[in-house]
Amino acid sequence: MATSNTPVWNRWDILASPAFSTLAPLLEQLPEDYFPTLAQLNRMCDEREVVSGSGEPVEFVPQEAKTDEPYETRVYSRGKVLTRSSNWHDLFNALVWITFPRSKAALNRHHYKEMLVHQAEGKRGTPRDILTLFDESGVIVLTSDPELGELMREFQWKELFWERRAEVVASMRFYVFGHSIYEKALQPYKGLTAKSVIFDVSERELERPLPQQLATLDARLAKYFGDPMALEATDAYAPLPVLGIPGWTADSEDERYYDDAQHFRPGRRQGEEQLEERGRQDERRGRGESDSPSRRGKKK
Repeated sequence: MATSNTPVWNRWDILASPAFSTLAPLLEQLPEDYFPTLAQLNRMCDEREVVSGSGEPVEFVPQEAKTDEPYETRVYSRGKVLTRSSNWHDLFNALVWITFPRSKAALNRHHYKEMLVHQAEGKRGTPRDILTLFDESGVIVLTSDPELGELMREFQWKELFWERRAEVVASMRFYVFGHSIYEKALQPYKGLTAKSVIFDVSERELERPLPQQLATLDARLAKYFGDPMALEATDAYAPLPVLGIPGWTADSEDERYYDDAQHFRPGRRQGEEQLEERGRQDERRGRGESDSPSRRGKKK
């Protein structure tokens, strides 16, 4: 598939990848054989009455219209979203605006308010870092089984994605929000990691048509970011190695795929426990003791 530097558009290639399933309702409306234009994106935006954090109608404008006005301020006060032509990153940003309008407006509103609070200091602050992190790399996870969500939070990747694979397929859904993740998914690579928000839902919710799911999810995510606690710490957003999701790469059909600790990294607690265990092993070897379980704790 094409990279961001060579925007060769093929709608069918993109639709064939599960990484883009969240955008499928929009992608199906775009041209088959040429890169979408700003006029086409704005038409879709108008049809859905997308507005900025202040309620201004959103319009995707060419990069040539750039001024010294900060990006988020321009979006908030005038609804103008700078969008480079034939650019994957900006295209996906536009499509996320149209798919999750309430959530994107909430992010824009928080950005603007935080800028006002910290403008004298010249600092971004943690809330804006979180907003940017999720805007670029966010994935929304729905699960009808809270145990599966807990395995995600505990970095139990092999148990989650391999040992309980069938349950994940039946009881979890993954919706990409971050436009940077979409861009990277054009040429996915090992280690591609998103930041996730996990919502518990009923089984019935997972069975609804995708457009209905997205509308409900948009409202829920916007409400989530309305809680000040959502902007307190980046570690509240669990890392998600997206190529571990069943079906997102053929490599994941092999159990050994999930043994790669460089890709499926343990959480801080697990990492500390592993370091402590290695330290104990080194200490035993230093005393001339065996690492064999049958010899541990026995006197010579």
